[in-house]
Parts: sequence; structure tokens; C-alpha cells
Amino acid sequence: MFVCPVAAFLAENLRQISQRTISTASRRQIENRIAEKQKFFQEENGIPVHLKGGVMDVLLYRATMAISVFGTAYVVYELLVASMPKKQK
Repeated sequence: MFVCPVAAFLAENLRQISQRTISTASRRQIENRIAEKQKFFQEENGIPVHLKGGVMDVLLYRATMAISVFGTAYVVYELLVASMPKKQK
């Protein structure tokens, strides 16, 4: 079927690997913790839901706000510079 012996070797090994991983792979049972997460995120404790995930959520929120404020200020600055006529020398 294959002209090149290397191609035949690779095809055979690929077939064996794919059969082995699909048919004999053991499936790990993962505990369903959706109810715990729902209870945690729906709890009324004064913390906004987008910050309840912990430190990483707070860091992402603050970084997003900082980038947004910087971007807005930069756009306003560029609009002011563009609206002023250049001085004649």
C-alpha cells in the first residue's frame, strides 16, 4: 500500500497509538461541585459577583480599570492635540 517504508511505519504506529488512547484510556471521575459554586457565588456578603473568585479576579478587575482609564485619558489627549492648530515658525 505505501511506497515508502517510513510512511508505512508511521501510519502503523499512528493507528496503534490512536486505538490505544481511545479504547483503553481510563476516565477519571471528577466530583461535581456545581452546587457548591452556585451557593458560594449567590451568597449575599456585599462582594460583587465579579470579584468573588479571589485575588486573581481582583487583579484582573483592577488591571482592566487601569487600562481603561489610561486609554480614555490618552484618547482625550490625542483629541486635544489634534484640535489645536500647529504653530507657524
